[in-house]
Amino acid sequence: MRSSWKRWLLEKVYEGAGKPRVRLMFDDGPEIVPAEGPPAGTIRIRGWSTLAALALNADIAFGEAYTDRRIEVEGNLVDVLTAVSDAALARGRKRKRWSAAASAWLTLTQRNTRAGSQRNIHHHYDIGNDFYQLWLDERLLYTCAYFPHPAATLEQAQVAKMDHVCRKLRLKPGERVIEAGCGWGALAIHMARHYGVKVKAFNISREQIAFARWRAHQEQVSHLVEFIQDDYRNIQGGADVFVSVGMLEHVGKSHHAEFGRILSRTLGDAGRGLLHFIGRNYPAPLNAWIRKRIFPGGYPPALRDVMQIFEPADLAVLDIENLRQHYALTLEHWLERFERAVPKVAAMFDERFVRIWRLYLAGSAAAFHAGSLQLFQVVFAGRKCEAVPWTRAYLYEPTGETEWMRATS
Repeated sequence: MRSSWKRWLLEKVYEGAGKPRVRLMFDDGPEIVPAEGPPAGTIRIRGWSTLAALALNADIAFGEAYTDRRIEVEGNLVDVLTAVSDAALARGRKRKRWSAAASAWLTLTQRNTRAGSQRNIHHHYDIGNDFYQLWLDERLLYTCAYFPHPAATLEQAQVAKMDHVCRKLRLKPGERVIEAGCGWGALAIHMARHYGVKVKAFNISREQIAFARWRAHQEQVSHLVEFIQDDYRNIQGGADVFVSVGMLEHVGKSHHAEFGRILSRTLGDAGRGLLHFIGRNYPAPLNAWIRKRIFPGGYPPALRDVMQIFEPADLAVLDIENLRQHYALTLEHWLERFERAVPKVAAMFDERFVRIWRLYLAGSAAAFHAGSLQLFQVVFAGRKCEAVPWTRAYLYEPTGETEWMRATS
């Protein structure tokens, strides 16, 4: 009788996951094998409570159980999670009651008010620069890279991303640029050093701002770049250009209209800008476990969400590019470097922390491979902007030796 209950509950979990192309096992007892094709790998579940939790709310239960070793994955973790993501997308958008309730609770408790944003950003970005230096590129860019060709190194691809952004913005020497959410300062420094613009860069992470100021001093561009530890809502003054790379996901849907007002008062009707952000094909909350353990307050907007930024501000969308495949490859580079650094990460934190971040990086790569997440770059401008290009040729015309080429020498 006990074996039949195990089998029944295992089948419920498998069906609830959309019948992914994986082998599902409960302890050393019953198992389910996909009907068609070889499995991408095996998910081994330990304990009745784990199985019951997965049946009720797999969004959080899977991550918690993997962290505590009550779930083990045999095979390539990215491949297994991609199969799970594919099945979830094929299943459709219907969410279980407990999953919806947990998601709503996180949305309520992680609101991106001024104080809430400070807490949310501190949770993720202020855990120590030494940790991120173990597996990011040498400039500490923690956003999607742009690979001119798939064999490019991560360092080359991150510099190519900065050039890709700068070319889209058509920066000119002496222009004033506002950057919201500047990370460790690489893009602001790159814009100043290679395009001759003056940058005011805002960020509320104290660790990142301290590093960015040090890096600007080392690069001798402190006279062109000002790093300001403050909330984007406090941005004052006008600028020719507004750019934000990897911050819109932290703004939150309920603050999009407010963000649009900031763009409007910064750029007037003649400025231009670019938003680079993780998004979705349709509005949906970020995975609850990711919000609980990694990105509190995170929300990847759909393009219809983002139009609530541009439309009230009378800003025209000039160009949209989706770099989803580039982010999947970026994450695979990060995961490979993270795995090489695991002994040092475990010494800094503990084994549980290692498993949380391994699952986050692998799960994110899987989400981009499967297409549940997208990476959008949106170029926009005021209605009187004179820098609107006639064609897209300027993005790909040779302009001499680019920075990413110099990085290879």
